Order: sequence, then structure tokens, then C-alpha cells
Amino acid sequence: MHILFDFLINHGWSTSWAWWADFTAVTIVLLFVSWILRVIARFILVNLFHKISSATKTTIDDTLIAHKLPKNVARFIPYFFLHATIAIWSNGNEKVGEWITAIVDVYAVLISILIIRSLLRTLKQELQQRQQFRDKPIDSYIQVVMIFLWGIGILLAFSILSGKELVYFFTGLGALSAVILLVFKDTILGFVASIQISANDLVRIGDWITMESYGADGDVIEINLSTIKVRNFDNTITTVPTYKLLSSSIKNWRGMSESDGRRIKRPLYIRASSVRFLNVHELEPIEQLDRFKPFIQAKRNEIEAYNASEKANTTIPLNGRNLTNLGLFRAYIQTYLTQHPSINQKLTVMCRQLPPTPHGIPLEVYAFTTDKVWKTHEAISADIFDHILAAASFFHLRLFEYEQQAIG
Repeated sequence: MHILFDFLINHGWSTSWAWWADFTAVTIVLLFVSWILRVIARFILVNLFHKISSATKTTIDDTLIAHKLPKNVARFIPYFFLHATIAIWSNGNEKVGEWITAIVDVYAVLISILIIRSLLRTLKQELQQRQQFRDKPIDSYIQVVMIFLWGIGILLAFSILSGKELVYFFTGLGALSAVILLVFKDTILGFVASIQISANDLVRIGDWITMESYGADGDVIEINLSTIKVRNFDNTITTVPTYKLLSSSIKNWRGMSESDGRRIKRPLYIRASSVRFLNVHELEPIEQLDRFKPFIQAKRNEIEAYNASEKANTTIPLNGRNLTNLGLFRAYIQTYLTQHPSINQKLTVMCRQLPPTPHGIPLEVYAFTTDKVWKTHEAISADIFDHILAAASFFHLRLFEYEQQAIG
């Protein structure tokens, strides 16, 4: 206790018990009165904002209330009151008066930051409600401003408490630049990445992206300074560092969403042993297919004319030209896709044969559905392949599947 008194004496503070009693009593009364004033001011301002909000059609005033602007403004009333009563509060001690003034001014800096934060959050919410800003990384820019604002506020607080000029602290930051860069490395990288993402339009809020290295496969729900949040299709949330979007592989499905169709690219495998030439009797049922009849007739006329011109001995299928069940099946699938109402005929529509594999001969369907909604797209794809799989046997073809050998 004596050490404390010696310190106060050396710094010009009065150590009279009577003085301390008066100071404590005045402090309690002034803080209580300032609290009462804040409650009254908050009540008046909040009700005033609610009346203005109910009388206007704009949503800005509602957003200001939601982000506590009236409550933060009301906190300035105690500042003005306490600042006006410093002479009474210090009880004639200049040193005490200086410290109280510094503390009250630091309080004003804090309240100013809270008010600016309320305004920035209101601005963010209002911008995100507008169509042109809905997919922009507004959070990143707001966070950068807030970091800068808190940094200035902390330096101002040190300047006020120490009595030194603000330039003195900015000069000291130069010596600490290496430490600052190390501590805020991710923040700086995230800020630079946010600017590049926005400038190059790489990712927007609402985009479906896939990042296999992070297990992300879903819609972007938030882009801020440090992270990007992705809601996966199993409703889990994956968080990816913002700057990783520039250094890692990412697939953005926005191009598909904005295009005229969603792709089907799926093969089915035909047993090579089931591929053969078709005779006249086997072709007759295929010629009865309504959608395929014009193609068969035109193809048969073309082949007969060619064989006649070459005087080919057609009793042997390898002589001249003849129809195979695989070729006809591929042409049938092409015709079926061309006439399908859910396939976009302006984009590529193709059934192609790929190189043989140990699993058989692949016939790949490559086309685009007009409906890009995932559920509908999958339903259309399933209906198409249901028909194709069922039609294979009509062309005397067998599909590949593993067969378990019997033991014994």
C-alpha cells in the first residue's frame, strides 16, 4: 500500500483519504447518471427510428436498427456528459483530470468504431439484396475496412493515453512491418485473392464449385476475407482459404448453368462375341420400327446398289457391304436421341463407338438435356438409358456384365 502511495505522490496525485472518498463517491454518482442518460437516450433513439421505419417504405432504416446503430449512437450521450463534468470528477487534481480525459476520449474512439461498424454492416446487407452485388465478395471488403479501422482506433487509443503524436506510432509500425506481415499473412493473401476473384469473375456466391483437394462439392454461400464457405450437396459445410482458389485446381459449374444444356456422357458396354452381320429375316422386325424405318430403307437401298455395282457374292456376308447389329444399334441410338424432346438439338448429339476394352465395346451417348436442374437431368438420362438397354436385345446384342463362375 505504501508503494502505491509513493507512486501516486511522485506523479502528483493526492493521497488524502478524504480526497479518495470524495473521488470514489463522485465517480459512482457520475457513472450511474451517465448510465441513466444512456438508457434514456437509447429509448428515445430506438423509438424514433422505429417510427421513421414504419412511416417509410425503404428497408435501410430497418437494417440500421437491426445492426444497433441507435443503441451505439446513444452511447455518445455519456461521453458528452462525462467530458463536461471532468472538472468536478477530478476534484481539482490536474493529473487525475488528464487521465480521466484520456480514458473518456478512448471511450469516444471505441463508440465511433462501433457506429462505423453498424453503418458498414448495414451497407453490406443493402448491397447483398441488390441483384448486381448479390454474388460479389462484399464481406471481404468490409472486413478489410474493419481491420484498418480497428488498427487506427488502437493507435489512437495509445496516442491518447501516452500523450504522443499519432505519427510516432505510425513510424514504429515500419520497424514492425516484418512481424505484421507474418501475423497477417493469410489476411493479406485473402484480400489480394478477393480482389483477383472479383476482378476476374472466378467465383460468385451461388456458384456450384468442386475442389477435390478440399472435399468441396456444392454451392458457394459466403466469400469473405479469409475463407470461402461451400455448402456441399450432403448439407455439410466445407471451408476453403480464399487464396487457395488461385493456387489450387477448382471446377466452376457456372458455365454449364448458363449454357443451353447439361451434358450426358455415359457409355454402355457390348459383348464383342454378340456382334455379327444380320440376315434378311433378322432385319425385317427392325424395319418395322417407326422412327428407324426411313433410315433402314435408305441404308438397304444404298448397300444393294453398291453390291450390285461391285457384283459382290452376297451369299457370304464378308463380300461387299452388309449391315451389322452393332452398327444398326448405334444408328438407332443416334436416331432416338435426335428425336428425343428433352435433348437440345442445337448442341452436340452423338452416339459414338470407343476403342474396345476388356469389358466389351463401349457405345457412348454424348448429348445435352434442355433441362439443367440436377434431379430432372438425371431422370431424363435414366429414361434414355432404360430404353437403350432394353433395345439392345432387339438388335441381337448382349451387354457386358460380370458372371460368377460356379465352383465344383
